Amino acid sequence: MFKKLLIANRGEIAARVIRTCKKLGIQTVAVYSEADADSLHVKWADEAFLIGKPRVSESYLNIEKMIEIAKETKAEAIHPGYGLLSENPTFARRCEEEGIVFIGPNANVIASMGSKIEARKTMAEAGIPIVPGISFPLQDVEEAVKTAETIGYPIMLKASAGGGGIGMQIVRNEEELRKAFEGNQKRAASFFGDGAMYLEKYIENPRHIEIQLLADHHGNCVYLWERECSIQRRHQKVIEEAPSPFLDEETRRNMGEAAVRAAKYIGYTNAGTIEFLVDEQKNFYFLEMNTRLQVEHPVTEEVTGIDLVEEQLRVAAGERLGYTQQDIQRNGHAIEVRIYAEDPKTFFPSPGTITAFQLPEGEGVRNETAVTSGIAVTPFYDPMIAKLITKGNTREEAIARMVQAISHYQVEGIKTNIPMLKEVLNHPAFQAGHTTTNFISTHLYKQSAK
Repeated sequence: MFKKLLIANRGEIAARVIRTCKKLGIQTVAVYSEADADSLHVKWADEAFLIGKPRVSESYLNIEKMIEIAKETKAEAIHPGYGLLSENPTFARRCEEEGIVFIGPNANVIASMGSKIEARKTMAEAGIPIVPGISFPLQDVEEAVKTAETIGYPIMLKASAGGGGIGMQIVRNEEELRKAFEGNQKRAASFFGDGAMYLEKYIENPRHIEIQLLADHHGNCVYLWERECSIQRRHQKVIEEAPSPFLDEETRRNMGEAAVRAAKYIGYTNAGTIEFLVDEQKNFYFLEMNTRLQVEHPVTEEVTGIDLVEEQLRVAAGERLGYTQQDIQRNGHAIEVRIYAEDPKTFFPSPGTITAFQLPEGEGVRNETAVTSGIAVTPFYDPMIAKLITKGNTREEAIARMVQAISHYQVEGIKTNIPMLKEVLNHPAFQAGHTTTNFISTHLYKQSAK
């Protein structure tokens, strides 16, 4: 096992990785921007280094500075967390070149799954169902219009690179497609440096369900069941749970086995996630692969009892998985909500200084955060400041604990999305498990889906 690890990330995921490292006796090296000097991940690490100015381009995306600090501190491995450099093949390749272990798959695998167009091609070759559509970049809006006529409206216009809903839009006719194409293309180019666009058939009222995978360097690969992430706003996940209230055991098993086939086909190692869209008839279609740890990984940990960060580290250190598929059991139900620093009415970010911060406690309650009272939430990063997770023996118990816990969540000085989360949790449709991706736009705020 590694003696020292650098965490090339910030905030709650950096704090999360530090916690497991302490359990394993691994020394940790944190990096921080000028804006994050007071973050808890900086205080909890064994060593911490200023990496640059607040903007990510001048700090957390500085590959050479990350490598420099890792070498200076003699860190044997780097954990990229999620977001930022976590799915950057150049970063993974630089780690390999410098003899530093990158906690994740190799650079070639990251690159192959980083392009959604290439990923669609690969999954089709592997025999995994994909959403009807095209697997080539569109040259211009005229080609998009002709292609859409072949596929049939409604369709989903999507950027090949990146994620988080950027460059993605539902279009229901030619006029909407013409209006959407150029703007989304420019947006994708701005965020990801790649404006390539493609089209997929839009599946009405789908579920967004993903399969958690673990694969070692000895040919072993297992799935750790599923997470349902259908409660979304503007294609960004808001509430996740495990297991899905929608799947039956046969569909659950079929999705898990398909995900393992996909991982083995591309030679995947470490933790990863295959995301699927599931229609009302429980047909499932490949959406994308995330070659990293997911924000919502705690719900899987809660129902399986497996520490995913620990498993990432063990796999990266060359160890075999310590269990087979038959050994992985589900126990109870877990729900996660993402706490965002944003105005619950406009959904605009709400930067400022947190003047009071009190986390709920109790049986089946878990908190993930790196902020505390007195810390400034800046506009430079994703507005998620914390995650709240609850577990119960049943879904009903997990929801009840979440409703109780979030009612005791105290954040002052900034606005948060907690009022919206309460609305979702208390809504009869959510409690009944009717959790499709259009839940918020259908039941709460139609303007939030725009």
